[in-house]
Amino acid sequence: MNWYLTCAYAPEQKRRFHSQARARLRRLAAALGFSSPSYDLRSNLAGIAVSGEITLHHERVYVQVCQPAMGADTGILIRTCEGRRDYVGGPNHFASLSLLDDIPALADKVRQVMGATSIGNHAA
Repeated sequence: MNWYLTCAYAPEQKRRFHSQARARLRRLAAALGFSSPSYDLRSNLAGIAVSGEITLHHERVYVQVCQPAMGADTGILIRTCEGRRDYVGGPNHFASLSLLDDIPALADKVRQVMGATSIGNHAA
Protein backbone atom coordinates (compact mmCIF):
# COMPACT_ATOMS: atom_id res chain seq x y z
CA MET A 1 0.00 0.00 0.00
CA ASN A 2 1.29 3.44 -0.89
CA TRP A 3 0.31 5.38 2.24
CA TYR A 4 1.45 8.62 0.63
CA LEU A 5 -0.71 8.49 -2.52
CA THR A 6 -3.12 11.33 -1.85
CA CYS A 7 -6.69 10.61 -0.84
CA ALA A 8 -7.80 14.18 -1.57
CA TYR A 9 -10.37 14.19 -4.37
CA ALA A 10 -9.69 10.46 -4.95
CA PRO A 11 -12.60 8.46 -3.46
CA GLU A 12 -11.27 5.02 -4.45
CA GLN A 13 -7.84 5.78 -2.96
CA LYS A 14 -9.53 7.05 0.21
CA ARG A 15 -11.56 3.84 0.45
CA ARG A 16 -8.35 1.74 0.09
CA PHE A 17 -6.51 3.94 2.59
CA HIS A 18 -9.24 3.49 5.21
CA SER A 19 -9.65 -0.23 4.56
CA GLN A 20 -5.92 -0.95 4.73
CA ALA A 21 -5.33 1.32 7.75
CA ARG A 22 -8.16 -0.39 9.66
CA ALA A 23 -6.62 -3.79 8.89
CA ARG A 24 -3.18 -2.62 10.04
CA LEU A 25 -4.58 -1.13 13.25
CA ARG A 26 -6.34 -4.44 13.98
CA ARG A 27 -2.95 -6.15 13.57
CA LEU A 28 -1.40 -3.53 15.85
CA ALA A 29 -4.03 -4.21 18.52
CA ALA A 30 -3.23 -7.93 18.32
CA ALA A 31 0.52 -7.25 18.50
CA LEU A 32 -0.06 -5.16 21.63
CA GLY A 33 -2.18 -7.91 23.18
CA PHE A 34 -5.36 -5.82 23.27
CA SER A 35 -8.53 -7.88 23.49
CA SER A 36 -11.33 -6.75 21.18
CA PRO A 37 -13.59 -5.52 23.99
CA SER A 38 -10.78 -3.24 25.26
CA TYR A 39 -10.63 -1.01 22.18
CA ASP A 40 -12.69 0.68 19.50
CA LEU A 41 -11.71 1.01 15.86
CA ARG A 42 -13.25 4.05 14.18
CA SER A 43 -13.07 5.53 10.71
CA ASN A 44 -13.97 9.13 9.89
CA LEU A 45 -13.97 9.76 6.13
CA ALA A 46 -14.19 13.56 6.61
CA GLY A 47 -14.44 15.82 3.55
CA ILE A 48 -13.39 15.26 -0.05
CA ALA A 49 -10.18 17.34 0.27
CA VAL A 50 -8.62 15.29 3.09
CA SER A 51 -7.86 11.66 3.97
CA GLY A 52 -9.97 11.58 7.10
CA GLU A 53 -8.67 9.49 9.98
CA ILE A 54 -8.76 5.96 11.30
CA THR A 55 -8.48 5.57 15.08
CA LEU A 56 -7.63 2.66 17.37
CA HIS A 57 -8.84 3.80 20.81
CA HIS A 58 -7.80 1.56 23.70
CA GLU A 59 -8.32 2.12 27.41
CA ARG A 60 -4.75 3.45 27.82
CA VAL A 61 -3.69 4.72 24.39
CA TYR A 62 -5.05 5.78 21.06
CA VAL A 63 -3.43 5.64 17.67
CA GLN A 64 -4.78 7.72 14.81
CA VAL A 65 -3.79 7.45 11.14
CA CYS A 66 -4.24 10.17 8.51
CA GLN A 67 -2.44 11.92 5.69
CA PRO A 68 -1.37 15.29 7.10
CA ALA A 69 -2.67 18.14 4.93
CA MET A 70 0.67 19.95 5.02
CA GLY A 71 2.63 16.98 3.66
CA ALA A 72 4.70 16.24 6.78
CA ASP A 73 5.47 12.57 7.40
CA THR A 74 3.65 12.59 10.73
CA GLY A 75 0.60 10.57 9.76
CA ILE A 76 0.46 8.37 12.86
CA LEU A 77 -0.52 10.11 16.08
CA ILE A 78 0.00 8.20 19.35
CA ARG A 79 -1.35 9.48 22.68
CA THR A 80 -1.97 7.98 26.06
CA CYS A 81 -5.48 8.34 27.43
CA GLU A 82 -7.60 7.52 30.45
CA GLY A 83 -10.29 5.33 28.93
CA ARG A 84 -12.19 5.38 25.66
CA ARG A 85 -14.09 8.55 26.53
CA ASP A 86 -10.84 10.53 26.83
CA TYR A 87 -10.45 12.33 23.49
CA VAL A 88 -7.81 14.79 24.74
CA GLY A 89 -5.17 12.34 25.88
CA GLY A 90 -1.57 12.94 26.82
CA PRO A 91 1.13 14.63 24.73
CA ASN A 92 1.24 14.06 20.98
CA HIS A 93 3.78 11.60 19.61
CA PHE A 94 4.07 11.22 15.84
CA ALA A 95 5.38 8.50 13.58
CA SER A 96 5.76 7.96 9.87
CA LEU A 97 2.95 6.33 7.88
CA SER A 98 5.54 3.81 6.67
CA LEU A 99 5.37 2.14 10.10
CA LEU A 100 2.00 0.74 9.04
CA ASP A 101 4.10 -1.67 6.97
CA ASP A 102 6.14 -2.71 10.03
CA ILE A 103 3.65 -3.58 12.77
CA PRO A 104 6.29 -4.88 15.23
CA ALA A 105 8.16 -1.56 15.01
CA LEU A 106 4.93 0.41 15.36
CA ALA A 107 3.96 -1.71 18.38
CA ASP A 108 7.36 -0.92 19.94
CA LYS A 109 6.78 2.79 19.35
CA VAL A 110 3.32 2.58 20.98
CA ARG A 111 4.80 0.71 23.95
CA GLN A 112 7.46 3.42 24.32
CA VAL A 113 4.81 6.13 24.39
CA MET A 114 2.72 4.17 26.89
CA GLY A 115 5.74 3.63 29.12
CA ALA A 116 7.28 7.07 28.75
CA THR A 117 4.17 9.15 29.26
CA SER A 118 2.42 9.27 32.57
CA ILE A 119 -1.31 8.79 32.20
CA GLY A 120 -3.19 11.83 33.36
CA ASN A 121 -0.77 14.35 31.83
CA HIS A 122 -2.97 16.26 29.39
CA ALA A 123 -0.40 18.65 27.97
CA ALA A 124 -0.72 18.99 24.22
